[in-house]
Amino acid sequence: MTEAIATMVERLRDATNAHDLDALVDCFAESYRNETPAHPSRGFEGRAQVRSNWEHIFAAVPDVTARLLRSVADGAEIWSEWEMSGTRRDGLPHLMRGVIIFGIDGHRATWARFFLEPVESTGQGPSEAVSSIVGGRVEHRRRRRST
Repeated sequence: MTEAIATMVERLRDATNAHDLDALVDCFAESYRNETPAHPSRGFEGRAQVRSNWEHIFAAVPDVTARLLRSVADGAEIWSEWEMSGTRRDGLPHLMRGVIIFGIDGHRATWARFFLEPVESTGQGPSEAVSSIVGGRVEHRRRRRST
């Protein structure tokens, strides 16, 4: 693992926390490709969209802070776990958590698989969540063993 690969996510975290848009955008290659598997229509290509997204985030959440909880490099990939928090301009809390997997070339991200999502502070418990995802209520039955 090269120093550039290991520090890319740290540079991204530091640029985010400094609200340094140019330094943040410099973490991404011109041809950067972002895939969001849980929301395919949110995927995009290009550093210009990174800049646009972060201009909006910095304006909407002026105190946004990024925490890099864990990261591991495997060749030219970095798996990273993030928490982003702050207060939106409308006074509501902003909290997102999740994983971003980056592909790195040199010291910039060339692609990412993005799994960062807003945190739900209230909502369904595990059984209700499973039922709403797969439909219906599932009865749990224990199989009888024959002896």
